[in-house]
Amino acid sequence: MWFDSGRVCLDLLATSAAPAAARSAGPAAGTTGAAGSTGAAAGPATGSGGAADGRTEELRDGDGLRLWLAGAGLVPDRTPLTRVGPDWVAAFRTLRADVGSLVRAELAGAGPDEGALARVNALAAGPPPGLCAVRDQEGHLVRELCGGVECGALLAAVARDAVELLTDPGDRALLRSCAADGCTRVYLDTSRGHRRRWCSSEVCGNRERVARHRRRALAARPAR
Repeated sequence: MWFDSGRVCLDLLATSAAPAAARSAGPAAGTTGAAGSTGAAAGPATGSGGAADGRTEELRDGDGLRLWLAGAGLVPDRTPLTRVGPDWVAAFRTLRADVGSLVRAELAGAGPDEGALARVNALAAGPPPGLCAVRDQEGHLVRELCGGVECGALLAAVARDAVELLTDPGDRALLRSCAADGCTRVYLDTSRGHRRRWCSSEVCGNRERVARHRRRALAARPAR
């Protein structure tokens, strides 16, 4: 299920975040550092699509990255992504780990990791993908990437989004981590009154409501 965090850089983090359903298998929530942040999944994935630490790895291969690039809107519809390969996957996983480190530091009120910050800044300084309008077979104007699909340009677009997020006081104030036990997803809380607690009310929210109901039912049982 696609998770819309409100920012493309946070969508990238969600490709490795452990949802509440995986809390029994994943590491403790709040683990920090390049290997424990939301974005950390630079290590190998298991054959079933899960990362070695129990997280769900959506960028396990080129096909997974192609799906994410299209779903995140980084490339126009029907853009050929035949050049996507293991080197692209490794680069996006590294960026994910660095962005995750910076976002978690911001949520914790801590200073950023200087290495992660330098790497994200270096990517953000690069040119993003060039867009142009072309006519499709029916004569309608549609978007197309000018000059083809370049890994560096796509990385620059995500890194630039992270820089814009982390340097915008208004957006920083909306950063939230899902309140569900064990879920590590991060999102922007743009709800009315800014009272959103879960990454997904239908998934994590529903699980938490069911868990509360079960706890109340157990507490109400008479002692034997």
